[in-house]
Amino acid sequence: MPELQRLDARHAPALLRFERENRAFFARSVPDRGDDYFTGFAARHAALLAEQSAGLIHFHVLVDDDGAVLGRFNLVDVADGGAELGFRVAERATGRGVATGGVRRVCDLARDEYGLRRLVASAAVENAGSLGVLRRTGFTPVGDVVLDGRPGLRHLRELTD
Repeated sequence: MPELQRLDARHAPALLRFERENRAFFARSVPDRGDDYFTGFAARHAALLAEQSAGLIHFHVLVDDDGAVLGRFNLVDVADGGAELGFRVAERATGRGVATGGVRRVCDLARDEYGLRRLVASAAVENAGSLGVLRRTGFTPVGDVVLDGRPGLRHLRELTD
């Protein structure tokens, strides 16, 4: 059964493999990370772990029994009781409730472990999968946004339930 784990240094190889294998799939619905992301991955990973240690972000990976990353669920811009949620799931894991389950678990962690009271998340209008995940997990649309030139919807979830 997949396990949600807080990102740490041991995840680096599997996370890089996940990003490489799913790069084209992700680029269909979210902005591409660019080549620099992959060439500078080790330094970037270390910097993110330092930010996480400082409490500025909370990154999580969903790993299968073999240690392969099925998805990532990130809380960024942590401040004043809130954060922004971002998530992505491997193409091979879509359509099986993996994203919905991961978002639910991260929302619980945000409230119970990190003391957050609200999360915001955005998805492109054309990204029906992510929009569905947000609605199934209690997020409510609150306005329009532009995501890398694409129309999107901003969502809010209060974590007091």
